[in-house]
Amino acid sequence: MNIHDHDAARYVADGLSLGALIGAIANLLPSIASLLTVIWMLIRIWETESVQRWTRRKD
Repeated sequence: MNIHDHDAARYVADGLSLGALIGAIANLLPSIASLLTVIWMLIRIWETESVQRWTRRKD
């Protein structure tokens, strides 16, 4: 095996690892987005006038 074969094998391995990384991130992003959506909605509900009255945070 010469140096060019090693470089080609390294490029293929790098490409495969990049594909695996993108695949892993793609599977995580929907979960992260869902969690952030739930947090955002809870903040919005907490800031409504009704909840502020119930918790006596509004004058």
